[in-house]
Amino acid sequence: MSQWFSRTRAGQFHRWSALNNSIRDLARTILLAALLAATHALAQEDKKTDDDKPADPDTGESTVEEKTLGILPNPLQKYGIKFATTYIGETLGNISGGLKQGAIYEGRLNLAVDVDLQKLVGIDKLTFHANMFQIHGEGLSRSNLGNFFVVSGIEALPSTRLYEAYFEKQWGDKKVSLKFGQLAADSEFFNTKYTDVFTNASMGWPAITSLDLPSGGPSPPLAAMGTRLLVNITDQLSVLSGIFDGNQAGPGSGDPQERDRYGINFRVNDPPLLLGQIQYAWNNKKGDPNLAGQIKFGGWRHLGSFADLRLASNGVSLAAPVSSGTPLLLSGDVGGWAVLEQQLYRVPHSDDRGIGAFARLSGAPADRNLIDLYGDAGVEFVGLIDSRPDDKFGIAAGYAHVSRRAQALDADYRALIDPNWPIRSFEGLLTAVYQYQVRDGWTFQPNVQYVIRPGGGATDPSGPLAGRGLKNATVFGLRTTVKF
Repeated sequence: MSQWFSRTRAGQFHRWSALNNSIRDLARTILLAALLAATHALAQEDKKTDDDKPADPDTGESTVEEKTLGILPNPLQKYGIKFATTYIGETLGNISGGLKQGAIYEGRLNLAVDVDLQKLVGIDKLTFHANMFQIHGEGLSRSNLGNFFVVSGIEALPSTRLYEAYFEKQWGDKKVSLKFGQLAADSEFFNTKYTDVFTNASMGWPAITSLDLPSGGPSPPLAAMGTRLLVNITDQLSVLSGIFDGNQAGPGSGDPQERDRYGINFRVNDPPLLLGQIQYAWNNKKGDPNLAGQIKFGGWRHLGSFADLRLASNGVSLAAPVSSGTPLLLSGDVGGWAVLEQQLYRVPHSDDRGIGAFARLSGAPADRNLIDLYGDAGVEFVGLIDSRPDDKFGIAAGYAHVSRRAQALDADYRALIDPNWPIRSFEGLLTAVYQYQVRDGWTFQPNVQYVIRPGGGATDPSGPLAGRGLKNATVFGLRTTVKF
């Protein structure tokens, strides 16, 4: 008993030491960035794109300065209180491939409020943002496809759920910004503005983070309790860091959305998730005739335990008859990413209209992550026709590689259970979307997606349809977005 107690205390000590070291490293980074920021006093107001305002999770636009139909009254806006309502409805269907063919309808109502506490009660440069979802319908990826690149960014289990609820404090001329509360990470980390036209979920929060991180990481439809610090060192260079609860739905089996059905778990005691990003932009001033661009480097570190994708706790393959049935637990997880976006053509006398391209690349260890290599790239055409300045068109491709460890487990199933057992390899995505603006606040988006080898070519060997091979799927969709 005393030996067991000593080992337990030792394990706790090592975990807390790792946490303290990570927090200490994060604090040093934040302090250095803040000191650098203090040596510069360049304004942020003349950037071509203002990234410092709350972003609508549906469209990526600012909830403060968005274009709407003008139907929703905002009588309290002069006091600093602004309400926003967005509805997305879409129908999607796959005519081939996946688990089965069929069509679905799904929708999401997003209710948001932004409060400027300086106007309301005189607290300088403090704001509050919150929003909630009313989700209905059935997701096509969940019911028909079984794929990694979830075909809709609004796909989720039906529920009425609180999403974000946080305060943001700024210092200087938007030089330093601190958010704290229930936060999402996808609007600031690992993101690029040239994916805003796409309806596939992975074109926002990529499949590598949504599949590798517990509960999908802090992204729709589950935000997490946390803190985010942004330091604008210059107009071109900024540093972003955050610490989040590492499993916002909490531990357990089954779908995380069922464990946090209403978005009010407010968990703070799980092993943390640390995110960091450094980003550099060029030609990003309003009126700059040169082509704007930006590069970002970032990564994550999670301090929790992760299941080995091949080995059981007794050291043999999970496919072996003598397996304990429970995976070997590994300590912690890390991953990194790089993002590049570049304007290729700019419509004269405009800032954001033109042609822009993006590329993202990410990797993670193979032994504990289903996706160990991820990449996507695409081109967006924005307002090329003067008579249609707000229309957009985009084409993109994505690639998610199934880790070698997961492939080794499939090979074990083939050797030990069924010689015809499929071995997963990768999933690919080709997609094209056109966004037609009917009027300010109302758009239609016909889209097509071609999913190559859904689920890597087969279902999860531990799932209800274990070992079922999946063929390429063709998906057609139509989305309408209305901002009231």
